[in-house]
Amino acid sequence: MRIEKDCVGKLEVPDDALYGIHSLRAAGNFPITEEKVDPLLIESYIQIKKASITANYGAKATDVTKYNTVVDACDYLLEHPSPESFITPAIQGGAGTSTNMNVNEVIANVAMKLHPDVFIHPNDDVNQAQSTNDTYPTAGKLAMIKRLPKLTGEINRLIEILDELSKKFQFTIKLGRTQLQDAVPTTYGKTFHAYASLFRRDLKRINSAENELKTVSMGGTAIGTGTNTTKYYRDHIVEEINKITGFDLKQDEDLIDAVQNTDHFVAFSSSLKTLAVDLSKFSNDLRLLGSGPQSGLNELILPKRQAGSSIMPNKVNPVIPEVVNQVAFEVIGFDATVTAASEAGQLELNAFEPIMFKSILTAEVHLARAIETLVDHCLDGIDVNVKQCLDDVRKSAVTATVLSPILGYNKTTELIKTATKENKTVPSLLIQNHILSPEKVKQLFSPEYLVNGES
Repeated sequence: MRIEKDCVGKLEVPDDALYGIHSLRAAGNFPITEEKVDPLLIESYIQIKKASITANYGAKATDVTKYNTVVDACDYLLEHPSPESFITPAIQGGAGTSTNMNVNEVIANVAMKLHPDVFIHPNDDVNQAQSTNDTYPTAGKLAMIKRLPKLTGEINRLIEILDELSKKFQFTIKLGRTQLQDAVPTTYGKTFHAYASLFRRDLKRINSAENELKTVSMGGTAIGTGTNTTKYYRDHIVEEINKITGFDLKQDEDLIDAVQNTDHFVAFSSSLKTLAVDLSKFSNDLRLLGSGPQSGLNELILPKRQAGSSIMPNKVNPVIPEVVNQVAFEVIGFDATVTAASEAGQLELNAFEPIMFKSILTAEVHLARAIETLVDHCLDGIDVNVKQCLDDVRKSAVTATVLSPILGYNKTTELIKTATKENKTVPSLLIQNHILSPEKVKQLFSPEYLVNGES
């Protein structure tokens, strides 16, 4: 063991540990979850440290030896991640200071292992010209942006398969329903196309929210005033981060605002929540339309994925939409957490970014996996019970809605009542009572006319 000292006192640290006293205190202080800080956030933090030492070197605020030593350590950690060294819990007090110090300590110790003749101090050399308050939210934003391509890729796959289903079933007529009651006919082509349009909006909304994440507070340090930085550093730090990450981040015009407010995270989380709401509604529809098969709607035939009961033979449940529902519930809860955490910020800093980052980064992962599961295990292989759909349209008296412009609302209502009471179809009553000619009835109740208003 080695003895390290901080403002609180002394502590024994395992001799071979790359972390130090600050990290160890955090691990002991926050036994809330076994989950550690997200690896993408750690990776992003190391990139920020590399960019910072580069900007400080450009400002002549550090010498070439320390510059090269810290850069070597950052490069080593980026190429050889050391997850066992980053021990701070994902949920932590201190506004992310524990994570920042964990990164500082590990980089410093790796630097001295690579260059034993050079002393690197975690605060003076690695954390130079920085604060947790500008680096931590920037690392969080970088991590969220890095994680997004998987999610947007899965949304695009979802849209593509819905477009394919729309074309495949463009002429498959079905009964529309409003408030779970029979409404006018439509087609499954139109139904699937509407779902594709819904998720296109979600994709657009998420991409727009992502752009807000690209404005960062780097250079603001503790409260946005830039304490302990040089003008050169403030002017070049974001440029250096962009060189390393390949992103196009921009420094916020008002760094005090950027440090104290977290509305960017609320906006991004909200876009994920909206996607979750839409996925849940879609999953609800899949389960309802596939219900039965004997006593439900039985319009959609979902792929059989597993036995549905330990007691009822041959029962198969819609397990894929069900799991998507549950992910949606979770993400909606994450958004409520992010909203509450952002609102709870006080004065010049929000202390609750750790729970925001845990919530958002987990939401991105779970949503991507949920959509992947939905596409691969449900939509790829889904079918429409064409006969059931056509029978429902023919049996439903509400298809008589097309008669309202011809016979009027009241007379059409009486026809529907009679058809329902006598268990007859409206077309048969029209012909039987010589209300319309057989030719006209055939035209009005053809699938083309029922769906499009034209034959």
